[in-house]
This record gives sequence, structure tokens and C-alpha cells, in this order.
Amino acid sequence: MRSGSDLIADAKTRITEVSAASAKGTHAAGGHVFLDVREPNEWNLGRIPGAVFIPRGTLETKVEAMIPRDAKVVIYYAGGNRSALAAVTMQEMGYASVVSMAGGWRDWVGVDGPVEG
Repeated sequence: MRSGSDLIADAKTRITEVSAASAKGTHAAGGHVFLDVREPNEWNLGRIPGAVFIPRGTLETKVEAMIPRDAKVVIYYAGGNRSALAAVTMQEMGYASVVSMAGGWRDWVGVDGPVEG
């Protein structure tokens, strides 16, 4: 039997993670979709400007209608763990260019990434 920590550790071996500093540069350059998979109360407290919001619990049923499969996607959550799970899910759904932001929203704020909301 595997724990939640085991699933997250496994997910992180199957995806690409980027630092918040790197994601900040990517955001400034444009051309990527930033996907926020946090909970609604977290989204309401602030987010990366222009981010698409799909809570992790509804990702599988909503993402296809909101993000094309050929999009370059940077996924983030509060600390970076559930975004890794979301990245695996999206890869399994045929999204070829997805990365998870290591450290998530916490690290984004820590590198003075732009915030709206």
C-alpha cells in the first residue's frame, strides 16, 4: 500500500519541475499558460496574473475545455506537491508540454513574482 507522500514522490520522478525564479522569467516572456490548481479560497487571496483557475479536484473534467493540448503549461499549487500530481494527470491526458512549479505559490511570492487579486 502506498501513502500520499509516496504518490507525490513518484509523480515528481515522472514530470519536469521548474523553480519559481525560472517560472517568473517564463511568465515575463509570455507564451505559456499558468494553471492554478489551488482551492477557491486560496485563489481569492491572490494569484499569478492571467492564470487559468481549475481546482485540482476538478482538473480532469474541466481542463480540456479550458486549455488546448498543445499549450505550454506551468502548473502551481500552494507548495508544489499537488501541482506535480496535476502535471502527471495532464501528461496522461495527452498534454505534452507541462511543468510543475516547485515550491508553488509560496516560492512565487518569495521571488517577488507579480501577484493580482
